[in-house]
Amino acid sequence: MRRLLLLVAVALLASACGADELSLIDDPEAVEATYEYVVPAGAGEAYDRGEPLEILPAELEARVGEVIRIRNEDDRGHIVGPFYVGPGETLVQRFASAGVFVGQCTVHPSGQFELSVVE
Repeated sequence: MRRLLLLVAVALLASACGADELSLIDDPEAVEATYEYVVPAGAGEAYDRGEPLEILPAELEARVGEVIRIRNEDDRGHIVGPFYVGPGETLVQRFASAGVFVGQCTVHPSGQFELSVVE
């Protein structure tokens, strides 16, 4: 049930973000990232045990045109604000326009992630 609620939350967040606000990149390895984070193997199990994970900051201010890369080396998916990064996947996102994106975060002790994109 918890997993279903998480998936619904991710879907709602994704639908709230217009295509012109966030821009996914087809070839994640071909782009240099301004911000780069790695979710290590075992992070999901540590989260289940209640261990605080601080893999990235609770708040990030980025500029339009900058790029974030989140590499998930864990065997389960993680939510990072408006993003879902599946197990073994790498998400690369170029910020196409200004905006504030807030959501759940399974890899930070606060449980939240706020991304502010400025001009």
